[in-house]
Amino acid sequence: MSRRNAKGRDINGIILLDKDTGLSSNAALQKVKRLFFAKKAGHTGALDPLASGILPICLGQATKVAGFLLNDDKRYFVRGQLGQTTDTLDCEGEITAIKNFEQISEAQVLDTALSFQGDIEQVPPMYSALKKDGQPLYKLARQGIEIERKARSVTIHKLDFLGYENGIISLEVSCSKGTYIRSLIADIGEKLGCGAHVIELRRTGFAHIDITQAIKFADLETLIGDTDADFEQLDAKIFPSEAMLPSIHSVTIDKQQSIDIRYGRKIKIENQADNLVKMFDENTIFLGIGQIENGYLQPKRLFI
Repeated sequence: MSRRNAKGRDINGIILLDKDTGLSSNAALQKVKRLFFAKKAGHTGALDPLASGILPICLGQATKVAGFLLNDDKRYFVRGQLGQTTDTLDCEGEITAIKNFEQISEAQVLDTALSFQGDIEQVPPMYSALKKDGQPLYKLARQGIEIERKARSVTIHKLDFLGYENGIISLEVSCSKGTYIRSLIADIGEKLGCGAHVIELRRTGFAHIDITQAIKFADLETLIGDTDADFEQLDAKIFPSEAMLPSIHSVTIDKQQSIDIRYGRKIKIENQADNLVKMFDENTIFLGIGQIENGYLQPKRLFI
């Protein structure tokens, strides 16, 4: 059967795409969806076009766990240029100020960068997908409109200083969800008194996932032929949804309980603390995500 005649396949799971620079997250999503001939797909943890690295693409019912993936920590490699600020906080924007940085020593850059480790307050950039009255901030920014944004708490778990040369600082950053690396570099530049913006950004880790587990789109393309029979090698690159949620505890329920859960009914469950859980039936089939409260388990996202 010709793939061009296919209406879409019912496939479920997650592709760990190593997104190239210059490509929006949505454009990357559409390319993967077409390649896999998936009926449904979505991405989680969007990356700017400037950024490369791990972009989880959820296929089929895996889109139901996309929101849970967003809760995990992330790791990045970033290079920032001192002495220039831009309206987007990266090299794709317009330069808004230029200041001297030659007088700043590597020791000063190191000490300043390391001062951002731990819990910090960070103001989200205007060029972001955050919304104001249903409108993404970046769309308002393109109209020259700036909205006051409240600082929010994020955590820089670890910051490794990789070097400083010719005004360029290189870092590896492990951080909590909601951290903007562009804002981090801009804040380092502001504290140094010279300004800074991102010139290279790569997501190298996501929860327990490492960049070595991700795959380039060009490499995915080499795994597919002209007929549906050729999907075997491509589908081998799909990770089960439950494997992408290591921080969520698992519970196994019996046959009758599985039936109740599938019908959306809550069930009594013994000796379990209130928590979000991954639900499995007696045959170790993943049923979805549930919530335990006061000794009862109720479904939140079902895979049925």
